[in-house]
Amino acid sequence: MKPTIKVAKVLTWFNLIVWGGLLGILLLLGLATRYIPMIIAVFLFSAIPLHSYACLMLQKSIRHPQIKLSNQTPVGVRFIGFVALFFGICTIANAFMIITDPKTTLKSMEAGIAETKGVGEAELTAVLQTVSGFIMLMGLSVVVNVILNMRLLRWYYLVRQSDVS
Repeated sequence: MKPTIKVAKVLTWFNLIVWGGLLGILLLLGLATRYIPMIIAVFLFSAIPLHSYACLMLQKSIRHPQIKLSNQTPVGVRFIGFVALFFGICTIANAFMIITDPKTTLKSMEAGIAETKGVGEAELTAVLQTVSGFIMLMGLSVVVNVILNMRLLRWYYLVRQSDVS
């Protein structure tokens, strides 16, 4: 179980820092522009850093058995974990669709990228696929983190149950 805890710890910190920073920037941008759909999206995607925080509490309780897990933490790991898993899978699916068919995405973004007339379509496609690859890795890190921490929670309950018996 030690390698699982180490991988989960790295992924948890990665998700907490990267997703938290990204959502913080998007929240500031949404508040500055008063773009309500962006603020709602930030609120929904905040399940990812919130899940990471709950997982840090779980991992701390696993490393130090004398520290008891609060009653809300397992619920947070499970329920918010499923929400984070949903958004992670959606992120992976969106990035996959962009990677497989970047021309359709470029056509839908035509109005927003009107100022890039000097840049060729091949360069824009390459940039779009690179960014989509990074987004796919971010979504994959969320999915793997949720799965690993669900396993750690189950393991925590099994160990705790065997200690009581």
